[in-house]
Amino acid sequence: MVLTEQETARQSLAKGTAATALLHIERAMNGAGDWESAHAHIRQATAGPIDAAPHTGLYYGAPTIAFVLHAASTGNPRYQPAARALDKHVARLAQRRLATAAERMRRREPATFAEYDLFRGLTGIGALLLLRAPGSDLLAGILGYVIRLTKPRRVDGVELPGWWVAHDPDPFLPTPGGHTNLGLAHGAAGLLALLSIASLHGCTVPGQADAIEALCGWLDQWRQVSSDGVWWPQWLTRDELNTGRTAQPGPGRPSWCYGTAGIARAQQLAALATHDPARRGIAEKALAECLTEQQLQKITEPGLCHGMAGVYQTAYRAALDAQNPAIGQRLPVLAAALTQCKTTGDGEGLLTGAAGVGLALETSRHTTPPRSGWDACLLIT
Repeated sequence: MVLTEQETARQSLAKGTAATALLHIERAMNGAGDWESAHAHIRQATAGPIDAAPHTGLYYGAPTIAFVLHAASTGNPRYQPAARALDKHVARLAQRRLATAAERMRRREPATFAEYDLFRGLTGIGALLLLRAPGSDLLAGILGYVIRLTKPRRVDGVELPGWWVAHDPDPFLPTPGGHTNLGLAHGAAGLLALLSIASLHGCTVPGQADAIEALCGWLDQWRQVSSDGVWWPQWLTRDELNTGRTAQPGPGRPSWCYGTAGIARAQQLAALATHDPARRGIAEKALAECLTEQQLQKITEPGLCHGMAGVYQTAYRAALDAQNPAIGQRLPVLAAALTQCKTTGDGEGLLTGAAGVGLALETSRHTTPPRSGWDACLLIT
């Protein structure tokens, strides 16, 4: 079945109609909107065929629609049957994806973002199963897969992290020979966040605690300290792994996807899961330091992925769990910066579009956790 561009866009959380439906669901649940409007947007997102092919993931296709319907069903029971109906499709997808990943591992080939990351891979499907099937064998299988992915691989005499990929992080940012990613969207922080959140929800499998410790230790190895505060590289090439030094001269933008905000939140979650006050203190200090005026000047767009909305939502969730008051003290400044953004985002999607900005604005206006739990798709809660 070949879908049209319009049919593809409506079931995209990243860029399409599904994200707008999520915004209207949240507004209906917190009193800023109404269910009539939410129903209309949900109908628009679910009209026509839903893609359940192997390339789908949390941010596109059947898992996206399942996530949206789950959010709606927490406030309106009429969506519970439809959400349950999609569970079986997500389960089949997860089984296929796990089998494909296991075969790739047997061939000793490198992983890809599409296999494991939050947007398209098994980490994202795991985040959905934490909501829909927390005690299932499938979730246990995904946690086991992530644990295997944390184990290093020796290639041509060089030890590489198990989530090493042979492709570039971005078409415009080449890393000849491949790279290993540290960020929450595509890298070590995302793997750590999934394992940690699962642990906090009582979903554990053998080796999970050791994998959390291993990922934390690896991130410790690459933690940088400067006059700008603690930070981590966005990614590392094979040369950097060999030398033990990053070529990145200083902290990048403190974004949710690749920056210190997301990486520090993942480590705060790990500290909570493992009852590690020292790590918690380091993570919270790093997050507070990346919220200074100097660091925030590097944020030049409003969106969730790279922009102010993502920084705000991440800091908000971290502040709820923090012992360090500095994170919470910065929230009014972040909220004001988000409100003053001249644009509401690029298109209607979640990551860089108006829906993502709107959802973060709802959090800032109500100063309470999202009623729909929409930010579970960011792996920050």
